[in-house]
Amino acid sequence: MAKHLLLTALLLGSGLAHADQASHSADEGFTQPLQRLTFVSGPDTFVTASNAAMQVYDPLERWNRSIYQFNYRLDQWVMLPAVQGYVYVTPKPLRTGVSNFFSNLGDVTSLGNSLLQLKGERAMRTTARLLFNTLLGVCGLWDPATAMGVPKEREDFGQTLGHYGVPNGPYLVLPLFGPSNLRDTTGLVADTVAASNINYLDVAESSSQHPEIKVLEAIDTRYVTPFKYGQLNTPFEYSRVRYLYDEVRRLQVSD
Repeated sequence: MAKHLLLTALLLGSGLAHADQASHSADEGFTQPLQRLTFVSGPDTFVTASNAAMQVYDPLERWNRSIYQFNYRLDQWVMLPAVQGYVYVTPKPLRTGVSNFFSNLGDVTSLGNSLLQLKGERAMRTTARLLFNTLLGVCGLWDPATAMGVPKEREDFGQTLGHYGVPNGPYLVLPLFGPSNLRDTTGLVADTVAASNINYLDVAESSSQHPEIKVLEAIDTRYVTPFKYGQLNTPFEYSRVRYLYDEVRRLQVSD
């Protein structure tokens, strides 16, 4: 969920200023979606030009909207309260260390996908990040690589498939994970299997014996994801998130 939502949130941020202004209107505000926002059950009623410009192949739209609403409720009732509790009981330096640790694990699959895409320079930078953060950063609890000018560069198997011409396929909304498509869902499964088999720092094997590690990872993922349901202040959020996700992934594949 969070990886895709985070990417979407980067573009959503440009619309927040407008959303903040609109929230001052009591008649048009949707800043508390759980109480006031009703998701549109059918096709949106945008003007023809806008609708055509935002078209994404979504043959399972009714099903996807149902999953979107499920994720929205799960986020409001489970994930956000869990994050609030996590923030309350965990000091910020420790939270940062947890986020760095799981981010360091993600660099393993990023490296593999950079190699599969024959992106030599990116693969070398990711290798440097892994070495610096694992050795100097005490298994990734600190992030000296960023301080040394080696930024994080994310690559996943969905991007690898797209790099070799595999089309997006139909748009999908995955339970918990959020926006995706058929190609990226296949990539998500492949990356998950790869991470389990590589078992970097013995985390995958330990997680099978201690499921609380996976719970912590899920909470941390939501913690570092700035996206909030209802932040667009519009009942057409589903269509806009779908369009922005499709555009972000297109740009990432072409990078």
